[in-house]
Amino acid sequence: MEKLGLIAGNRNFPLLFACAAKKSGVSIVAIAIKHDTSRKLEKLVDKIYWLGLNEFSRMFDIFKAEGITKVVMAGQVSPHRLFSKEIQQDPQLKEMLQSLKNKKTDSLFGAVAEKLAAHGITLLDSTRFIEEHLPKKGILTLKEPDASVWDDIYFGVELAKAVGLLDIGQTVAIKAKAIVAVEALEGTDNLIRRAGKIGRDGVTIVKVSKPKQDMRFDIPVIGLNTIKNLVKIKAKCLAFEATKTLFLDRQASLALANNRGLIIAAV
Repeated sequence: MEKLGLIAGNRNFPLLFACAAKKSGVSIVAIAIKHDTSRKLEKLVDKIYWLGLNEFSRMFDIFKAEGITKVVMAGQVSPHRLFSKEIQQDPQLKEMLQSLKNKKTDSLFGAVAEKLAAHGITLLDSTRFIEEHLPKKGILTLKEPDASVWDDIYFGVELAKAVGLLDIGQTVAIKAKAIVAVEALEGTDNLIRRAGKIGRDGVTIVKVSKPKQDMRFDIPVIGLNTIKNLVKIKAKCLAFEATKTLFLDRQASLALANNRGLIIAAV
């Protein structure tokens, strides 16, 4: 039986990956992050270790003891923890962060990938086993965009790609071809809330992969929480990049979107 390591962050991405891997006959040893990873993961993996960020160094020893040479990263760590005191309490993590030229997402995750490689561990594509959850191009809801919404989508895609090239974020909010909000460290849900306060109803949210997207980490993810937040601000449309965006809870998400008249398009 193939044996993989899983570095599990928050939300449902790690749960989805663990389920899919299990169906494929793969044994999973998970590193779960205290205060971020869902407890539901315990029932979906063969073995789990709960670590705080101040125990970062233990991860490599655990994978070595378990005979793990291949690992997947799924889910993220809450952004505010980047500024917490706990990351100063692990010598390896502290040294790694201090050595970075900046703390952009690719720099952070790239450094983790290099650390893993230094310990003889290969970081794999995070979409392994779950390719079916990467929608192909098309309108996924009953309601379709009109000409004005398409204008916002095309403008948003161009803008989001430019922002992604700088590794600032992957999501923008557009209304009548005006830039309402741009995602940074706060994440998509907070961007949506901010866009609702500024643009009020009728905003279009556009999410894309980076022009040089590394599919091993930080791939675009949307799910039911995303749709609920869009409904709350009375957004008009969610557009995301086809085949490169992970769509979790699709059935429930589309049911809610259709009920509230929200357009969802894979472009």
